Amino acid sequence: MTARTPRLSRLRRLTPGRGEDGAGRSGRRRAAAPKVVALGGGQGLSASLAALRRISGDLTAVVTVADDGGSSGRLREELGVLPPGDLRKALAALCGDDDWGQTWARVIQHRFQSQGDLHGHAVGNLLIVALWEQLGDPVQALDLVGRLLGAQGRVLPMSAVPLELQALVKGHDPARPEDVDTVRGQATVALTPGEVHSVQVVPRDPPAVPEAVAAVLDADWVVLGPGSWFSSVIPHLLVPELLDALVETKARRVLSLNLAPQPGETEGFSPQRHLEVLARHAPKLALDVVLADEAAVPDRESLADAAKRFGAAVELAPVAREDGSPKHDPELLAAAYDRIFRMHGRIGPWR
Repeated sequence: MTARTPRLSRLRRLTPGRGEDGAGRSGRRRAAAPKVVALGGGQGLSASLAALRRISGDLTAVVTVADDGGSSGRLREELGVLPPGDLRKALAALCGDDDWGQTWARVIQHRFQSQGDLHGHAVGNLLIVALWEQLGDPVQALDLVGRLLGAQGRVLPMSAVPLELQALVKGHDPARPEDVDTVRGQATVALTPGEVHSVQVVPRDPPAVPEAVAAVLDADWVVLGPGSWFSSVIPHLLVPELLDALVETKARRVLSLNLAPQPGETEGFSPQRHLEVLARHAPKLALDVVLADEAAVPDRESLADAAKRFGAAVELAPVAREDGSPKHDPELLAAAYDRIFRMHGRIGPWR
């Protein structure tokens, strides 16, 4: 327990009652599928959401808000808003496979090409920011965009304020390979040369979005990853109220590993190294399952040992696209998640 436990107790009152129809663990809405919360950012979270929406009708995405590059960075700097880019990608991933869903997914992902100020801006970023300014409530605005798109789930920011990511990097300057420097900004950290030792966010104690905390506390399953390890996955563990919820939730927790190390950020990392750095940032976090592509794990015993430190079992499954790219196949990933939910979940009313 932490000093923030009373706050979590208050936030629990935001969640529906356990015995109420349509919300509780014995309610009718739970009869079809488990309630799932997925945390991350960027393409990794999008891949996870595209898979999860195929097997759960009760899905919430909790998205990092530290992006400072591209269109998001420009809007953040000019207007002082949360960076909308990763939120937009999550909404696009939750669009259905029908004509309406796929049309809107393409529209919000469309980027203007010009010689002027609009160049590089994504339509969805502008739409989200416009609604933030109109409504004055980031959660309400994202819910409205989700309804417009017919999104099969809810998208929430992990924090109510834009965050700056800072990393301690050894050998960031090739001329000083043994020195450790502080690298600032998510876009810079994601591509930094050298070895990332740790990351932190500024402000150091950011407020969590209450709806995100409530979703984690009320979930059946929480999915963390895949994604850029230091700039999209670990930042969720640096929001104290959100970390408290992840530690205290009664939900089962699955960590989905990447298919390959990311150039710059996790260059040369083994699958078990990803778990080791996660443990350094959140030593109290427990996991139930670690999911990895069977072809991406050269040393299964070492990965199993690293997973045991979290109390987790390892599940290996073919989840990569057949074209050889380091990208997840939504159908294969959905099948892997579904099997994990069936085999490792508490006996729940959705089965």
